[in-house]
Amino acid sequence: MTNYSISASQITEGKNVFIRGKLGFAVLARLIDGAELVASDQRKTQNGMTPVGKPHITATIIHAEVQFADPNNPTPEEQFVSERRYDSPKRPETGPNYSIDSKGSTLPVIAIPSSKGDGTYDQDESGQELAQGLDVTLVLRTYKPKNFNNRGLALEQVIVHEAPRYYNANGVDRAELAARGIVLNGTPRPLQATPASAAPAVAMPVPTEVEDGLSFPAPQPASASVAVAGQSPDQTAPATALAAPVAAAPAPDAVPAAAPAPAQPESLEQKLARLEAENASLKDAGSAVGSPVATGPWNGPGQAQEAGITYQG
Repeated sequence: MTNYSISASQITEGKNVFIRGKLGFAVLARLIDGAELVASDQRKTQNGMTPVGKPHITATIIHAEVQFADPNNPTPEEQFVSERRYDSPKRPETGPNYSIDSKGSTLPVIAIPSSKGDGTYDQDESGQELAQGLDVTLVLRTYKPKNFNNRGLALEQVIVHEAPRYYNANGVDRAELAARGIVLNGTPRPLQATPASAAPAVAMPVPTEVEDGLSFPAPQPASASVAVAGQSPDQTAPATALAAPVAAAPAPDAVPAAAPAPAQPESLEQKLARLEAENASLKDAGSAVGSPVATGPWNGPGQAQEAGITYQG
């Protein structure tokens, strides 16, 4: 454990300390609360740190240096903050680091250089998080917590010493966009894509047509030549149906011919009669295996055996 020359009980509340450095990480535009607070405290516990346990903001600066009001006579509060800088074992090149978790419901004032260029500062009211690497000064205030003798530190202000840059989840600096003439209205925010697998499946209806009480898939559109080749002799459309789609215009005094009446659909009785007639005409027409033969064991009295391959008992 580090031995400090100044303890929290030796400092006085209501004092300010200025510490300057490059911004390494910060959440300043909102409070860390709810599930985010739980996750943050879990990480701190896993890393051997004390969990905060309350809504707070946080800031870490690297190459941190306390700005002493009198370098030859530092105050106890300035010494207290200076002693609590630390070196990062994972990033020793960052020099002395300083971190603060500031509890409470008030966000710090963020001051940025005025656009007037006169050396003054304006309050940043953009509501955006500052980007890493900015040259900043953290203005700390000492206070005395209720029912606790030791003093604490709160982050009161963040002074930005250069043109502000902001953290962007999309990875695009708005200043770089503006330098190229691209100015966005409002603050861009990433959108979550919906995977195709999450979209509900839609069943496409299959068209059907009914013939003789049975349901069959409806024929799909095809070219005229394919449609004609697949039709039976009694379903072949007139040759005029295959004519070019653009017909010659009639003479002005010509009387348009009446359109042919649409063919009436064949009824079930008509179809059965047609099929029986066709079978009767083919019955005695001869066959490659011979004509009807005499009666056999499978034929009833007076019933002739059908044409085809026969087996005699």
